[in-house]
Amino acid sequence: MSDGRLMLLDTAALYFRAFYGVPDTVRSPDGTPINAARGLLEMIARLVTEFQPTELIACWDDDWRPQWRVDLLPTYKTHRVAEVIEVGPDVEVVPDPLSVQVPIIVDTLTALGIPIVGRAEYEADDIIGTLATTSTTPVDIVTGDRDLFQVVDDARSVRVIYTARGMSNLEIVTNDVVRSKYGVDAAQYADFATLRGDTSDGLPGVAGVGDKTAASLLAEFGDLAGIIAAADDPSVPLSASVKAKIRAAADYLTRAPTVVAVARNLDLPEVDARVGVHLDLDAIEQLGRRWGLANSLVRAATALTA
Repeated sequence: MSDGRLMLLDTAALYFRAFYGVPDTVRSPDGTPINAARGLLEMIARLVTEFQPTELIACWDDDWRPQWRVDLLPTYKTHRVAEVIEVGPDVEVVPDPLSVQVPIIVDTLTALGIPIVGRAEYEADDIIGTLATTSTTPVDIVTGDRDLFQVVDDARSVRVIYTARGMSNLEIVTNDVVRSKYGVDAAQYADFATLRGDTSDGLPGVAGVGDKTAASLLAEFGDLAGIIAAADDPSVPLSASVKAKIRAAADYLTRAPTVVAVARNLDLPEVDARVGVHLDLDAIEQLGRRWGLANSLVRAATALTA
């Protein structure tokens, strides 16, 4: 591998966190809310300064709930849909004060020379999975989404910078961290999530199978296919109750793994993601003045060119 390091931003997850973490009193000169845009810029400045990537890509949710995933698993992210009245950082309903900021975020990222990469019918997780898998350099994935633990790969220096506890308490997730938290390797995390379920994504899991049972099954049989085969084999010394639970969930277990697994081989556009190479200083100055983001843009630009 080269000496470079690629940083992949789970962009929507970060600007949602910024939206709920920065007061909505933060506004542009014309009164437009800019708390999410400002918060994201400050995050980028902090991340680039601390981790010093040589390449940086803003991965984009062209579709945060792809229909093909819903077709396979109708409960997928159901709780995040628009009927939810009280919204929070885990809800994908875009409040109007955030919707108006998305074009501003796009403009500021573009001015900073940070390429935005998405693909129709796929989530940012899938973009991240593909770019992390195909990268020839070490990779830092910035996200608050545990789903991306499945991409962690110590041999290829792919790690997650986990933001769930806030920017002041970032956690570097390697395979050892995944194993200490869940009792499985990162490569087994998708099967683990499928088995035990994940309410944040609307995964029901296998009824009666929790974290400990899921981890012990994966430790013994390696992967979901091995567990299913064991449940169907009378000669395998696995308890009758566990076998019955796995067999009862057969339909779910044929559909859910495709939903849970992030894409690894999407056809994505090639971009020049070199940090600090493509800043548009005129656009940075104009956007800073127009939206009252001058200080945050300068901090981000300074970090990118340091």
